Amino acid sequence: MKHNKKVAHPLLASPRALVCVAVFGILFAGFAPAALRAQGLNGFERERGRQMLKTIKDDVKKNYYDPTFRGIDIDARFKEADEMIQKAESNGQVMGIIALTLIGLNDSHTFFIPPQRVTRTEYGWQMQMIGDKCYVVGVKPGSDAEAKGLKEGDEILLVDEMKPTRSDLWKIHYLYNSLRPMSGVRLTVQSPGSQPRALDVMASLKTGKRVTDLTDYGEFMRLMMEEQRDARLNRHRYYEVGNELFIWKMPQFDLPKEKVDDFVDKFRKHKTVILDLRGNGGGYLDTLVRLIGNVMDREVKVGDTIKRKETKPLVAKSVGERAFKGRLIVLVDSMSGSSSELFARVMQLEKRATVIGDVTAGAVMGAIHHSHKVGIDTVAFYGASITVEDLIMTDGKSLEHVGVTPDELLLPSATDMAAKRDVVLARALELAGANIDPAKAGALFPVEWRK
Repeated sequence: MKHNKKVAHPLLASPRALVCVAVFGILFAGFAPAALRAQGLNGFERERGRQMLKTIKDDVKKNYYDPTFRGIDIDARFKEADEMIQKAESNGQVMGIIALTLIGLNDSHTFFIPPQRVTRTEYGWQMQMIGDKCYVVGVKPGSDAEAKGLKEGDEILLVDEMKPTRSDLWKIHYLYNSLRPMSGVRLTVQSPGSQPRALDVMASLKTGKRVTDLTDYGEFMRLMMEEQRDARLNRHRYYEVGNELFIWKMPQFDLPKEKVDDFVDKFRKHKTVILDLRGNGGGYLDTLVRLIGNVMDREVKVGDTIKRKETKPLVAKSVGERAFKGRLIVLVDSMSGSSSELFARVMQLEKRATVIGDVTAGAVMGAIHHSHKVGIDTVAFYGASITVEDLIMTDGKSLEHVGVTPDELLLPSATDMAAKRDVVLARALELAGANIDPAKAGALFPVEWRK
């Protein structure tokens, strides 16, 4: 979930809502070694890295919710990281050292946010855990992935040398999308009924300006247009059938309170609402609490927040007579994190909704993003997400590293994915009394790509 302090943090939107040994090896051994040696590391870059490490250490020591740091000697850990930076051979290794220092806390919402790169990388395909296996769930038309024959429903056995697992896939996402975007990836995949095959899939690279002058109106407008195009990918979509059925495809918990009310106004009088939280990595705490209040006719305790110095109840107040009173069905998957998981679990505990799909991410800590900059003439912006609270549900348990087990555990097969059949949504529609088959259900909310 995110708190509205400093840069809003995701209490349930972590690099999970994208191996530790494998990732460590790639960062410090097999991580494009020739390129690293060629780049080198000058004294300024090394000291800049040490300053970033020191600043993040201060963030952790001042703000982390557990003063014992999960039993880790935090000073010794950061001292070891500083010694490693002094021996690093590239700026990439420095970023990796800082990242791994925080990953060692084994906390879904404490992680390093590295400086933004000049080159934007788009791989042209998407992967996700379905049950205990990793599958391709999207291939961009016209991409190298499509040209190489990568298909939805292909099982991913290896990403370079790493085997994706449910507990570690987020680290692969974090590595390739934030820490070390690559121009290409070697995948070992297997299509239904076929033998494993290796594919070298190249990414699409778009190089921007190393220094951006925001006083240049043309450059400012270009950035604004890019932001608008990217925002389109995270827009809230819906589908309705008269006053009988409403499906809300909710990509993240990013709406202010009044916008939550406005959206719920669209379906307050419908008989059944399907809230699709698949792929929703979480978002703002205020959005979560307001949404609960809009579907409950009474005040509901979400749980107890455990902070460094206090424990406080988290309560969602009902909007009263305006609350949605119809049937509610919630869809989740392995990418549903943070606020998504909390919402689904509250609905289960209160017996308010039927939850269908896959076990969720198990990434539900409350965090705040801390933004920083380093440099004078040329400034690099970076930051860290620091967990400030855990949340214990009303059943006395935390969802961290556990997730939510649906009332109906329902997973699409490889052939379902290959045929673009959405069996999970189709099941929800069946419960709602709608006659829409999995193929038609799969066409309601197609995967969208950056243009």
